[in-house]
Amino acid sequence: MKFTTLEIAEILNGKIDGDSSNEVNSLDKIEESTKNSITFLSNKKYIPWVYKTKASIIIVAEDFKFTQNISATLIRVKDPYIAFVKLLHKFDDSSVKKSGINDSTVVSASSKIGKNVSIGHFSCIGENVVIGENVVILNNVNIDDDVAIGNNTIIYSGSVIYKKCIIGNNCIIHSNSVIGSDGFGFAPDRSGTFQKIPQIGNVIIKDNVEIGASTTIDRATLGSTVINKGVKLDNLVQIAHNVVIGENTVMAAQCGIAGSTKIGKNCQIGGQVGMVGHITIGDNVKIQGKACIYKSVKDNLIIKGSPGFEERDFNRSYVHFKNLDRYVKDIENLKKKNDSSN
Repeated sequence: MKFTTLEIAEILNGKIDGDSSNEVNSLDKIEESTKNSITFLSNKKYIPWVYKTKASIIIVAEDFKFTQNISATLIRVKDPYIAFVKLLHKFDDSSVKKSGINDSTVVSASSKIGKNVSIGHFSCIGENVVIGENVVILNNVNIDDDVAIGNNTIIYSGSVIYKKCIIGNNCIIHSNSVIGSDGFGFAPDRSGTFQKIPQIGNVIIKDNVEIGASTTIDRATLGSTVINKGVKLDNLVQIAHNVVIGENTVMAAQCGIAGSTKIGKNCQIGGQVGMVGHITIGDNVKIQGKACIYKSVKDNLIIKGSPGFEERDFNRSYVHFKNLDRYVKDIENLKKKNDSSN
């Protein structure tokens, strides 16, 4: 796929600085770029590469000032990173190919299938399922009874959607994800034997949600586990029963959220974060990787550590953590002096 400088500037609403006759056919990292490629600069630590990259075009910020001659043409935009993401969509050739409903697919007669739906090999659609328009379901997907799936959603191979779950519009569910499996609910009887608590709720996934590969979202005991619109979950995330995740929250890989926890809007949660159940995380909270959250968190805080607490307090405390051995020795020396003086 080829684009001229003028075409790219038009796509990005950018201003050309340099030779407008360049033509590019690939997107590259700035430090690995080759001739006839386009790259971008959004991190200041890569500024030296602007002067030695082989790329033909570099996307830069509107106020970028160069101090040496640059061989590449610049396209100036408000946000280089977002502009480059926009180009990635233009160059992307991995879009899912639609093939109609395959002969090996099993579709219940009671289900309603919208226009322009594609269902791959050996997938199974249960009773009373409603699938919207332009949905793509790939191979070996199981959609259980009474599931509803909105328009333009993509479900990748090996995924399982349990009964009564609701998937919104424009969602992406990656391979081997499980939506609506039983929550981890058991109660010990008098003998100490754990009795299973039936999980009779469902999962509701709202519009524009993306769920990574092998992520699991448990159905509610009662009511619904809710993933609100715009949420992005990475691979290998575990969401327990009755959890609610607010709009536009993102969560990196290997997080585990225990039952009935409520997470607010616009949160950023790093990899391998664990949360206990029945707590509330406020809006706009940032939690750094591997933090363990044992209590509720107010809006707009940055949390790190295990147990997790505010970043400023953690950093101040860490000064003492790393000197703990010296402090112990000092205390022991003081005790010895005190004992000898007595």
